[in-house]
Amino acid sequence: MAGTEVNGNGTVADSAAVASRPKRVRTGCLTCRERHLKCDEGLPNCQNCRKSSRICKRGVRLNFIDTQVQSPPIIPPSHDWSVQFQDDSREIASEYKGGLGRYALIDPDLTSGVKREAPYEFPSGISNAPSLSHQPLPSIQPLLPATYNDPPQANVADPPRDAHHHHSHSNAESAYSAQSIPPAPPSASYSNPEQTLTPPNETRDYLNSPEEVLFMQVFVEEVGLWMDSMDPMKHFSRLLPFHSLGEPMLLNAFLACGARHLTLVNPAYHEDKALHYYDTATRGLLKSLQNPNRDTVICATTAVILNVYEIMSERALQRMNHIAGARALIKECGWSARSTGIGAACFWLNVGMELLSCLHFNWQLAWEPDDWGVDMDFSRETESSREEIWTYRIVYIVGKIANFRASIPRFQEPSPRDEQIRLQNRYAEWKRLKDWCDSWNENIPRTMHPMAYLYPYQTTSKSAFPEVWLIKRTTIVARLFYHTAMCLLAQMNPVMSKDVEEMQEMQTSHSHQICGITAHVKDRGVASVALRSLAIAAECLVIRREQEEVLQIFEKIRKETGWRVGFLKTELPEKWGWQTEETLNQQQQSHQMPTAMMQNPALQSFPYQSSSQSASQTSLPPAPPIQRRIPSGIMNPLMASADFSSQHHPYQSYYVAPNQHLHHNQYNF
Repeated sequence: MAGTEVNGNGTVADSAAVASRPKRVRTGCLTCRERHLKCDEGLPNCQNCRKSSRICKRGVRLNFIDTQVQSPPIIPPSHDWSVQFQDDSREIASEYKGGLGRYALIDPDLTSGVKREAPYEFPSGISNAPSLSHQPLPSIQPLLPATYNDPPQANVADPPRDAHHHHSHSNAESAYSAQSIPPAPPSASYSNPEQTLTPPNETRDYLNSPEEVLFMQVFVEEVGLWMDSMDPMKHFSRLLPFHSLGEPMLLNAFLACGARHLTLVNPAYHEDKALHYYDTATRGLLKSLQNPNRDTVICATTAVILNVYEIMSERALQRMNHIAGARALIKECGWSARSTGIGAACFWLNVGMELLSCLHFNWQLAWEPDDWGVDMDFSRETESSREEIWTYRIVYIVGKIANFRASIPRFQEPSPRDEQIRLQNRYAEWKRLKDWCDSWNENIPRTMHPMAYLYPYQTTSKSAFPEVWLIKRTTIVARLFYHTAMCLLAQMNPVMSKDVEEMQEMQTSHSHQICGITAHVKDRGVASVALRSLAIAAECLVIRREQEEVLQIFEKIRKETGWRVGFLKTELPEKWGWQTEETLNQQQQSHQMPTAMMQNPALQSFPYQSSSQSASQTSLPPAPPIQRRIPSGIMNPLMASADFSSQHHPYQSYYVAPNQHLHHNQYNF
């Protein structure tokens, strides 16, 4: 009979014991759970707590389970508030090995109708840096007052080209536009669970991710192109990408710039991937700055590249986390105009970007050009094919001219004698700068002069400007800087008005040279300098046909490179005195009088108010307060604290001084 009590894996008695075992409760008190006792779940106090005179603590124990959301929640609309959902789970999972593989693909139907929002909210001023997902950047000291406008910034983007990658940069079109590049993933975000966005912290032999290959190609062929415009060794586009295979921080910075460029040229790509790489590189940089045994060269180079990313971003002035930091790290490495290799590449890129900004805002350079260490001995013989040396010299001269222009006195001296002395001193400085420009143009190598020059009537392009053919990229940059310097000098002669025939001829001649170079150049690597030079030259033009062609040149550059120049279409016509449709309508309304007033003279005794004015005061909301423009004539405020010896130096919460024996002597490239 005993055998009949056996039930497969045990006896009937064992089965009954298991069945009678108390089940685990889920809603018991936390006190019993801490004491490992079974709670009777009594309310308000359980029996165990009453017997032991303990506090019956209640709470919620979370159990993490896998859930699937079939449809987004529906929230009734309201005019007073709004709710936005942001899924950061994949970004968090990307920090863990194999984390992305635990998530299923996002249904594109659920997210296609939802507008993707950037994970940051930018304040109206520049008081604080945008916060990162896991490790926020240090608070940036106020660089500009909150009431200043954020002026348009030039951004890098390019037009369509043939679908295949052409490595010849003489073509003025890009291969990464929406028409020629494969479509982005459905979510354009972290939708591929098999693809890790953050490069692993290990040395690689080569890139093996299609996405990373794409972003690196975009950087090398588009962004690095203009970053190396004054570097004969092309560090950013030829050497450093290979070095980044062993430096994840540097690799993330490269990928961030490549991804950011794609977001500018192809609407299928969103900024979230670029921000992810940017955040990852920034976290790596901040972590390295806390290590006194860090590699200062890699840190400085990464900061310079992240600064380029910020310039490419929209509302760039509110994203300047690394502009002062890159300058401070360059100074910490001891890089200057005398440096070679990567030090020279980072130095000239950094001062070149600052110079273009100062020319735009009429600021003084924070790094005085006399402290750069440029060799200005024009009589010294240089090796052949070393045009970059002469490019550095004209950059120095333009930097001195920018400081001279920004320091133009706003008021006269109270004493006529003091005013005369100041005028003589400024004219002597102006003459010295002019002689430098003339001497530079006379002593440069033959390869820095035009290979060909065709007058407008000789060309088939029907252009109003001559066709100037320069071969080497650094030569184009140097000639643009030279003609820009001459235009600026003609506009600010202390003892001679710019309307004098001699100064007008000087402005016209060199502005035509700038327009001729930019109208016919096919090298996208010079666009950053060409835009600023062309904007300065355009102000000197007085013929309507030439002015219209300049606007066409800006539009051509915008289509070919994507640099945002729309604000010039408004500023330049205003400076030329063009009568736009808006101004004509305003003038017409101001001169019109109602018919009743013309017919009834008695009505003329009442204050007249046009219908447009009354409508604006009754039905339209009040106009926003007028915002002050960024002041000119000041020292570059973005670089005011770009030194670790400053009281409010960058990276305050993270920076640790490096050990003195760790320098950049190990790098020969």
